[in-house]
Amino acid sequence: MAAVLMNFKVQAQIVKHEVFATVEQSVGNIAFTANGDLVYSHHPFFNPQFRVVKYNAHTQTIAPFPNEEWNTPRETDDHYLSNVLGIRNDENGIVWILDMGQRNPITPKIVGWNTVTDQLERIYYLPETSVVPTSQPNDLIVDTKHNVFVIADEGIGNGGDGSTAALIVVDMKTGKTRRLLQGTRSTLPENVPTNINGKPLAINGKNLLVGCDGITADKNFEWLYYAPLNGSKLYRLKLEDLLNESLTESELDNRVEIYSDKPNNGGLSIDDEGNIYLTAMENNSVAVILAKDKSIHNIVVDEYLLWPDGVSYNHVDGYMYVSAAQVHLGAVFNNGKNLANAPFYIFRFKPLAKGVPYR
Repeated sequence: MAAVLMNFKVQAQIVKHEVFATVEQSVGNIAFTANGDLVYSHHPFFNPQFRVVKYNAHTQTIAPFPNEEWNTPRETDDHYLSNVLGIRNDENGIVWILDMGQRNPITPKIVGWNTVTDQLERIYYLPETSVVPTSQPNDLIVDTKHNVFVIADEGIGNGGDGSTAALIVVDMKTGKTRRLLQGTRSTLPENVPTNINGKPLAINGKNLLVGCDGITADKNFEWLYYAPLNGSKLYRLKLEDLLNESLTESELDNRVEIYSDKPNNGGLSIDDEGNIYLTAMENNSVAVILAKDKSIHNIVVDEYLLWPDGVSYNHVDGYMYVSAAQVHLGAVFNNGKNLANAPFYIFRFKPLAKGVPYR
């Protein structure tokens, strides 16, 4: 599986990649324990038994994370994981799991599990004031400078068309939530369908247009970067503006900047030099937007990188990890027939500069 570098000139460097693991179920987003072990979501499109698992690289085995009980729905309480894609870790070894709450309908929440003490850290709920019927909280950043989570809500839950996409801010100290920029220029999807091998991604003949999806922040938590999956622009906003409750919605929207062009994309990550990595599912690649000139280049291309989803940096080994989720081959997009096949791949590669952990 040869790495491909297209129209790219950075010290004549070639970005190599490798298969880190092959597994039996579709991998969504990837986080890391305090010692660098992988914890990842099984993509919810495929209705997995275990929503989140930990991968043991030494034995090449997986186990439900944080345990089987948390992966077992029940009617007696909501201390279980219902429907998970977004997952991140912080510098304290806490893995934060974004539960969309859709598969076994419960209040959406963020579950923090401390991988140092192997104990529940805290649960943050997303009440009705912060979600709407078509919410699909997809991904998040863990901002330990401002003590907030910022969530990208795609707006495609329960048949939504992306028009209610938004950002959700959760205060780590108080649990207070705010829903911001719903249906604005930077969260709405554009009418740019996802095309893979010449086939638009559609459900029942209607193109799927996904709103605010990928999200990341720079190493100093100064800028928040985010974008709709279906759209040609990457946006950025100062976190201090996002958190300024004195700004009106219109004033906040006016402070959102168009940062660069981009392809349709899923996950986002960033390195110390401000280069932004994104998963470009239409051509089986990870691309980078260079900080120096905002030019876009494919740096990892692989025929087995089918629907690259999350991309995240491992603070222990210095690699960026990316999953190949095969989402476009799922039954919902193929007249009820699941065309996805094991094995599913987890790739890794060294970024152009040291990555920024935790987002």
